[in-house]
Amino acid sequence: MPIAYDYTNMLAPACAGAPTVADLDACAADFARAHAQVAALVADGTLGFPHLADDAALARAMMAEGATCRGAVDDVVLLGIGGSALGPALLRDALRPHAWNALDAHARDGWPRLHVLENVDPVTIAATLARLDLARTRVLVTSKSGGTAETLAQYLVLRDLVERHGGHDLVRRAFRFVTDPAKGALRAIARADGIVAFDVPPNVGGRFSVLSPVGLLPAACIGIDVAALLAGAAAMRDRAVVPVLRRNPAALFAVLQWLHDVRTGRRIHVLMPYVDALRNLGPWFVQLWAESLGKVRRTPGGGTEHVGPTPVPALGATDQHAQVQLFMEGPHDKTVTFLGMDRPATDVAIPSLHGEHADLAYLGGRTVFDLLDAERRATAGALASRGRPNGTLHVPVVDAPHVGELLMFLEYATAYAGALYGIDAFDQPGVELGKKFTFGIFGRPGFEGDRAAFDALPTADPALRA
Repeated sequence: MPIAYDYTNMLAPACAGAPTVADLDACAADFARAHAQVAALVADGTLGFPHLADDAALARAMMAEGATCRGAVDDVVLLGIGGSALGPALLRDALRPHAWNALDAHARDGWPRLHVLENVDPVTIAATLARLDLARTRVLVTSKSGGTAETLAQYLVLRDLVERHGGHDLVRRAFRFVTDPAKGALRAIARADGIVAFDVPPNVGGRFSVLSPVGLLPAACIGIDVAALLAGAAAMRDRAVVPVLRRNPAALFAVLQWLHDVRTGRRIHVLMPYVDALRNLGPWFVQLWAESLGKVRRTPGGGTEHVGPTPVPALGATDQHAQVQLFMEGPHDKTVTFLGMDRPATDVAIPSLHGEHADLAYLGGRTVFDLLDAERRATAGALASRGRPNGTLHVPVVDAPHVGELLMFLEYATAYAGALYGIDAFDQPGVELGKKFTFGIFGRPGFEGDRAAFDALPTADPALRA
C-alpha cells in the first residue's frame, strides 16, 4: 500500500479560518504552471533527481560495492556535510535496526557500523577515530564539487592516518570517493592514486542527491536494499508527475504549504514524525525546504523581496511536551505535517497492573503503539479544533520502498514549491559568501579579495561583551 497524504485538517471546515476546498481548487492554474515548469526542467535534463529512481545499473553497482564490506569491514566512516550527510544518516536510522552502531557484529549480521562525520568538531572526530581499526575501515568521502572545505579537511586527516598505518595499498582499499564525474580535486586524486570513485550526476544537487551514490553507497555498505528504495521512489515519482492537482500528493503538499504561507501568513512549516525511525527525516527536510525555498526574488518593478518558509523539525510524542504548547496557543504562523505509521514491525504490550489506580488502569491491555498513535490523532484533532492547520502523511510501514516514496514525495514537493514561489529551488547563493570568507581566512589562493572584505568588517566591541 502506498503512502497517503491526508490534508483534511489543512482546510476549512475541519480547521476554522483555513482556506477552503474551493480555494485549493482555485490554485489549479498555479499548479499547472508549476507542473509545466518542473516537467520542462526534467525533460531537458536540467533536473536529474527524478531519473535516479529508474537507474537499475546504479542499484546493482551500489549493492555490489556494498557487498564487499560485509564481513570484511567493521566500520564505514562517511565524510560529508549537508545533503551528503543528512541523507545517509536518515537511511541508516530508518532502515537498520535501532541503535545500529551499538550492536555487535552478530546482531548486524556481518554488516559494518556507519559513522557520519559532518560537522568539523575536533572532539567528535578524535573520539570516532580512536575507536577505528583502520585495517578494517572503509572511508567514503562525499563532495559533489570536490572542494568542500569541511569534507576535505576530514579527508586529509583520515588519509594521513590510513597511509601511515598501511601505506598506499591500504589507501586504495579503504577509500571510496563520491564526487563530480569529471571535475574537482577528489576526481583528480582518484585518477592519480587509483581510488575507486562514484559519480554524482551534474544535474542532481546535493540536497536532492540521497537517491544517488551519495545516499545509496553508504546504505548498501550497511546492507540496505537500495533496489527496493529506488522502486519505492519510482512509484511516487509516477504519482508526482500527474498534472491533476487533486490526484498528485506531492503537488497537494506543495500547494497547500504555499497557500498557507502567501495567503494566511503561516510561514513556519513543521514536520513531526511519530516514529523514532523517521526522526532524521526532520533535519533532512529542513535542509531540503530551507535551502531550496529561502531566496531573494525579483519583483515586477525591478526590486527584490525575500521569500521562503521556515521548516521546523519535531518528534511525536516527545515534542507534545515541548513544542506543541507553542503550536496550540502561540502565533497563528504554522502548519504541521504529522507522519503516522499504520503498524510497527514490533510492538510492546502494556500489562494490566495497579487496576486500583485510575491513572494506570486505563492503559492496561493496550500496546505502546496504540498510545503513540492515539496521541498523534489527538494532537492533530486538537490543533484543528483551535484553527491550527495540519496534515498527515500515512506510512504503512517503515521499510525501503516506503522510505523511497517519502524521499521522492518531498523532493517533488520542493520542486513544485519553488516554481510556485517564482524562485530557483536548485541553487543556494546565500551560503556562498560564508564559504568565500572561510577560504579567505584560511589563505586559499584566489580568495584574497574575500579575506580583505572580511577584514574590513566591524570587529568585536569589548564594550558589547557581557
